[in-house]
Amino acid sequence: MRAVDIIQKKRDGEELTREEIAFLIRGYSDGTVPDYQISAWAMAVYYKGMTARETADLTLEMAHSGDVIDLSPVHGVKVDKHSTGGVGDKTTIALAPLVAAAGVPVAKMSGRGLGHTGGTIDKLESISGFSVELTREQFFAQVNRIGAAVISQSGNITPADKKLYGLRDVTATVESIPLIASSVMSKKIAAGADAIVLDVKTGSGAFMKSLDDSIALAQAMVDIGTEVGRNTIALITDMDQPLGFGIGNALEVKEAVETLRGEGPKDLEELTLILGAYMVMLGGQASTVEEAKRKLEGLIQDGTALTKLKEMVEAQQGDSSQIEDTSKLPMASELIDVTATADGYVTAIQAEEIGLAAMTLGAGRETKESQIDLAVGIVLRKKIGDEVKVGDTLATLHVNGKDAAQRETAIARVREAYQIAAQRGEMKPLVYAIVTKDGVQRF
Repeated sequence: MRAVDIIQKKRDGEELTREEIAFLIRGYSDGTVPDYQISAWAMAVYYKGMTARETADLTLEMAHSGDVIDLSPVHGVKVDKHSTGGVGDKTTIALAPLVAAAGVPVAKMSGRGLGHTGGTIDKLESISGFSVELTREQFFAQVNRIGAAVISQSGNITPADKKLYGLRDVTATVESIPLIASSVMSKKIAAGADAIVLDVKTGSGAFMKSLDDSIALAQAMVDIGTEVGRNTIALITDMDQPLGFGIGNALEVKEAVETLRGEGPKDLEELTLILGAYMVMLGGQASTVEEAKRKLEGLIQDGTALTKLKEMVEAQQGDSSQIEDTSKLPMASELIDVTATADGYVTAIQAEEIGLAAMTLGAGRETKESQIDLAVGIVLRKKIGDEVKVGDTLATLHVNGKDAAQRETAIARVREAYQIAAQRGEMKPLVYAIVTKDGVQRF
């Protein structure tokens, strides 16, 4: 078998066999297939695509290129959740304890962020003492004892995917739906979940900007899950404005806590409930989404969900008093209001620009070596549909020690992200569609 023949076959639009895909990925991992041949193959995939079976075979090869977590020591049906990423997306922090309180074990490995804000792991480290490093035995024992644990990903999860992603990033082949889908799903499969709920973002702050592309990606990931025997459901959700109000690590933890108190932003609460409802249903603790949602609402109202978060924080050596009193979380030294320069209604907020402004303040990483400031970020005061007058505060920057140029850059980005018009625009739904193995349901 020769790599050049496989490349030519895919270039000509033919379907590759499982053995041919395994030859390429294993060869690339061990160095016998060079970068330039994998680059050519990735470009062929970019133009010619892959079938559901090919994409599933690629996913499994990457999943098995490193550690594969066996979650069988954890009791019950293990359901994982993955978001394709957005601005202000702190749902995991609220979801993990909420779903665990409903009787579905959440054994979750999450990553750090590279970009506008930290990842889930960075956000949780805003809680003093919170340990994201557990041994496998500690991880399993904690989930069996209290129902939830969120830890940092193992360094040897899907090494072939990491290597391939780095190459795609410099060869203009990142935006390939089969390659994106297999990258995401290889990590989920290696992490050992029995069922997977996907939150596929769409809009200005999402990787996929158009609804059609977002649905296509969701379908590809659901197809992979189905092919490899994992019950998988995807929701297409809005990222045409940040989720909730807070963007920044401690600010997002605070908002997740408020959501579990029943006092969070409406969009965050709604998304947490609907994602959680699908997780609870797939986990066998409810027969319908509606039943699962009612169950979760009750767990928020009676305080059980918040208690479960405190239990998880304490189990991972975190200071649970910061959950009781979020004013104890890291706080910035200075607040700067960004005000409206026109009367009207907010008709759009470019989520990516808000995220980049937060990164300018130190809430995210420009490079892997960048240090995150857990206290800084942005709190939105106005969202789409709100009326504003000249001088009203659109957003408040939470700042620590940045120079004047950085502050002005952040202020300008936030102000430019807001579009204000004379007439109130049409409100967009939070959830656009649900994708299952049976098809797409649009709303």
